[in-house]
Amino acid sequence: MEREIGGYLNLELSPKASSLHQAGFFVNSGRHAIEYCIRTIPNMKKIWLPYFTCRVVSVLEQKMGIQVERYHINRNLEIADEIILGDNEYLLVTNYFGIKDAYIDKLAKKYGNRLIIDNAHALFKSHIPGTMTAYSPRKVVGIPDGGIAFTCFPSLDVKLEYDMSYDRCSAFIKRYDLGSAAGYADSKECNKAIEKQPLKKMSRFTSALYNSIDFDRVKAIRRNNFRLLHDHLCFRNAFKIPEMGSFECPLIYPYISKDEKLKDFLISNGIFVATYWPFVIDNCHPDSVEVDLARHIVALPIDQRYGEEEMNFIIEKVDEYER
Repeated sequence: MEREIGGYLNLELSPKASSLHQAGFFVNSGRHAIEYCIRTIPNMKKIWLPYFTCRVVSVLEQKMGIQVERYHINRNLEIADEIILGDNEYLLVTNYFGIKDAYIDKLAKKYGNRLIIDNAHALFKSHIPGTMTAYSPRKVVGIPDGGIAFTCFPSLDVKLEYDMSYDRCSAFIKRYDLGSAAGYADSKECNKAIEKQPLKKMSRFTSALYNSIDFDRVKAIRRNNFRLLHDHLCFRNAFKIPEMGSFECPLIYPYISKDEKLKDFLISNGIFVATYWPFVIDNCHPDSVEVDLARHIVALPIDQRYGEEEMNFIIEKVDEYER
């Protein structure tokens, strides 16, 4: 870009003294961060992927022509049966909801540079040297796209172009002026647009947004909100939450209810809970752990926009439905 001086003013984005994962390679989405890691691996023959994962990860097998083996997880969100990797085989594991840090550390010791860690839900988990890691910051903070990759192999010897993200911000802007419902369709279109993009560098605009975020604040609020929900709901929660000291920062509070309709009740009361991941329900055996988790995990929001008042409202509505 040629130097430009003068003209209209730009957004006032102030870069912080330091930001998360600056040693990583910044790309245009979390999926592309995984792709970047895979493309650096020499002579890969097979990758092991969990059934319980997002659809865009599954698309990689079609796009890259790599043999895929699927594995099941148990109700603790851990690998159900031991996986023994053959020559040139690699394992992708998901740090579900950002609460499986301690388990990821154990797998890193076992599999070393054969391990690809999907930290899309765990932005604050440090990269483990000697492994490969992919992050998706937009799952945790308000940026339109972007991903971060760490690989233990030489970086790709290709010149990647920068992505452009100026046209993916309408959902954020509409949310300020019109509310979240007004920008929902724009958000879905943004997700579709990102899926269609090839591997590129993170856009300059997204990078400026990312580097202006107060990550210490984000982490502190998320952990406090998680603790507030857990203190009130842990005795009723059918999902076993690890000790809070064992993970850095969660994405959501996973609550398991016996009543699948709790999600609909919460949504009708303005508490928007996502389903991770709905396509699993149609693509796994009806009696599988994965389908049961997809149906019954209620992803209670804990993000940095909210505080004690909102957490108490969530608790009140869960109590109202389940008592």
